[in-house]
Order: sequence, then C-alpha cells, then structure tokens
Amino acid sequence: MTLANKQKDLVEEITLIPDAYERLGYVVERGKNADGLEDELRIDSFKIDGCMSQLWVVPAYRDGSCYFRSESDSAIVKGIASLLCDFYSGASPDEIINEDAGFLGEVGITQHLTPNRRNGLGRIVDSIQRFARSCLNPT
Repeated sequence: MTLANKQKDLVEEITLIPDAYERLGYVVERGKNADGLEDELRIDSFKIDGCMSQLWVVPAYRDGSCYFRSESDSAIVKGIASLLCDFYSGASPDEIINEDAGFLGEVGITQHLTPNRRNGLGRIVDSIQRFARSCLNPT
C-alpha cells in the first residue's frame, strides 16, 4: 500500500472522530495498545534526542522497504510514534523522503499538542526520513 493510500485511509479514520480532543484520545489509546520494544532495543543509538519523554525509534531495511518500531514512556508520545511508524513502515525510501506527515495537522492531531510534543513529532519524522536517506546512499 502506498503512503498516499495509507494517508487517505488514516484521514478517513481520524475524521470520523468528531471532536479534536477525542482525536487526541484516539492517539493516546493507540499508544496504550501499541507493542513496545524489548529492553535491549532501548539504547542510545535508537533514542530520539530533544523529546521531553523517553522515545526510541528502531528502523530496519529489507527487500527495498523501510520498517519502524517505537517505544516511549509517555502514552501520547508512544501513540504518535506508533502512528508514524505504522504509517511509514513498508514504504520505499523515496516515498518516505517525499512525505512529511503534515496531514496529521489537517486532521486535528497536532493542534492540541504542546510545542514540545509537536517538536517531538517533527523529530520522529526527521529520524525516519534520515534513515530512509541512508538506505538510498549506504556508506
């Protein structure tokens, strides 16, 4: 499934929730239900710096596609990270580099986040896109 199709499906799913605060609740619930990471993956090389919460994003590249898993000690951060990891997982590096996840603002996910949380969301996307770029240009 392309990122455009995933985006369309997510926008449809999220906009079915009538209230912006309920949409944020959807993200929190998603975080509570998301699979976590094993302790051995909660290491500095996977940690996202600049977040007030503890946050790890573990990337993988196989068969021409990128995959991501995440963990956080905050339910809302874990929910946002889980949503982004699920969104980008399975996409090609080129697709990931060209999609900034700005649609989350359009559906009311980011409006009720503190500036620090919005900053964290941007750092997650940056980390995912940086990994995708590295898959195109392995050193």
